[in-house]
Amino acid sequence: SAALEALDTLRSDGFAILAGEIGHRRARPAVNAFRYAGFCLRLPLSRLDELPSRGIAWNARGLVSFHDRDHGARDGSPLLPWIRDLLAREGIAADGEVVLHTMPRMLGYAFNPVSFWVAHDRGGAIRAVLAQVSNTFGERHDYLIAHRDGRPIASGEALEARKVFHVSPFCEVKGRYVFRFGFGPGRWLARIDYFDDDGAAPLIETWISGGAEPLSRSAVRSLAWRYRWFTLMVVARIHWQALRLWFKRVPFFTKPAPPETALTR
Repeated sequence: SAALEALDTLRSDGFAILAGEIGHRRARPAVNAFRYAGFCLRLPLSRLDELPSRGIAWNARGLVSFHDRDHGARDGSPLLPWIRDLLAREGIAADGEVVLHTMPRMLGYAFNPVSFWVAHDRGGAIRAVLAQVSNTFGERHDYLIAHRDGRPIASGEALEARKVFHVSPFCEVKGRYVFRFGFGPGRWLARIDYFDDDGAAPLIETWISGGAEPLSRSAVRSLAWRYRWFTLMVVARIHWQALRLWFKRVPFFTKPAPPETALTR
C-alpha cells in the first residue's frame, strides 16, 4: 500500500516532516492547558547538504530555511563536529548518525523553545538525546539525557535531569525534569514532565508529537503554506499563555542569573 511504501521510505531515508501537536498542561496553583497543531523537521546531520534538493534553503534565504547558526555553537560552524565533540567530552559512545529534531526558519524567522539531538551508535541504538532549550530572553541551555552506564535509551523510558535554567517567570528554578521519548520511523514523541518538589505529581506536563511525512519539495511547499506564520506564533502564544497565568494570579518569579555551565547532565 501507499502507506507502507511511505513508511519504508522514512525508515531508509531518515529525513521527515513530523506534523502533529504541541501540548502543555499546568496543574497548580491554577490549571492552565493548551494544545495546538505544530510540526518539526527530522534531519540527519551527516546529510544536511541534501536540504536544497528537498526544497529547504540551507544557510541561505528562503520561505523555509535551515541555518547552522541557529543551532549548536550558534556561530555558523558545522553542526555534526560540534555535537560529536560534546558527546566525546561526556564519554558517550555514539558513533552513528545524529538526528536533529527542530523547527526551521519560516519566512526568515526561527525560535525553538527546545530542539532534540538524537545520537545513535553504529548499530542504530540510541545512546543519548541532547535537549537544547531556549528562553525568550535569548539564553540557551543544554540538557544531556543518557544512562550513566552507557546502555541504550529505549522508547518510553524515563530519564531525569535537574532543572537549572530559567524558562518561565511562573516557575522557580528548582526540581527536576522527567524526559520520555517515542522513537520510530513513522512517529515522534518527546514528553517533558516538570516536578517542582512541592508534590508527587508533575507541576507541568509538556509534549511534542507528530506523524512522519517524507521530506520532499512538494511537502515543503505545502509546509510553507500551512505553517508560514508558525514560528512567529510560537512566541506570540508563549506571551499569551503568560498573560493568562498572570490573570489567574499564578506567582511570578524574577529571572535569576543563568547557570555557570552550558550543559547539565
